[in-house]
Amino acid sequence: MTTRLPTAVRDRALQIAHHEMGHYVVARALGFATGGVTLTVTMDLRHQGGACITLVRPISSLETMKEHLEARMMVLLAGAMAQTLPSKTSAPKRVDKPKATAILKGEQGAEQDYAKIRELQHLLRNIAYPDTDPASGERIAAQLKAMTDRLWARTQKIIEDQADTIAELAVVLVNGMTIVEQWGRPADTYEVVYTGPMLERLRAVQSIPSLGVWTDSCGDVVQHWK
Repeated sequence: MTTRLPTAVRDRALQIAHHEMGHYVVARALGFATGGVTLTVTMDLRHQGGACITLVRPISSLETMKEHLEARMMVLLAGAMAQTLPSKTSAPKRVDKPKATAILKGEQGAEQDYAKIRELQHLLRNIAYPDTDPASGERIAAQLKAMTDRLWARTQKIIEDQADTIAELAVVLVNGMTIVEQWGRPADTYEVVYTGPMLERLRAVQSIPSLGVWTDSCGDVVQHWK
C-alpha cells in the first residue's frame, strides 16, 4: 500500500528519483546490465538514492576500453541531467545545463559522480593522446573540454529523448515509498526498494532502446546521500 507522502518529501523524492532513473535509463540504453534502484528521504529532506549498474565486461582492445570509459562517463553525467527535467508534464523536456553542472559539483549530493567523471576523463584523454607533453596545460585542458562537451551532448540527447520514460519510472519509484518503522522513536524516513526483476517487468523499462551492445552481471552502485 502506498504511503501518502508530505508534499515537501514527495517533491524531494521526485527530484532524486529522476536522478537515479537517469542513471538507470542511460545505463540500459548503453548496454550495461542493471539491478535495483533504491530511494530514501527523511522528513527533514535528507536523501539517499542508488542505482545498481554492472561494470564487469571483457575489454580486449584500447578501442573497447575507450568505448567503455565514454559510456561510463555518460551514465555518471545522466543523473544530474535527469534531475533537472521539469516535473510539469506540459513543460518542454529539456536539460537545464547550469543547474545540472551545479548538481554535479556538489550542491545537491552528486559529488561522487563528479569525482568519478574527473578521474575517467583524464584516463580517457591519456589513452586518446598518449604522446602529450604533461607541461602542455592549455592543450590538455582544451582536449578535456572537447571530450566532455561531446559526451555531454550525447548524454543530453538520450535524457531528453527518454524524458517521459524517466519521469514515469520516477513516479513509480516514489509511489512505492513507505514509512520505515523505528522502535522507540517516531518514524521519520520514507523508503522504497525496486529490485532488478521488479523493474524488468515494467513496460517503461522494456521500452528503453538499445544504443550499445555489452554482455554481462551487480558491480557498481551509483549512490548519493545528503
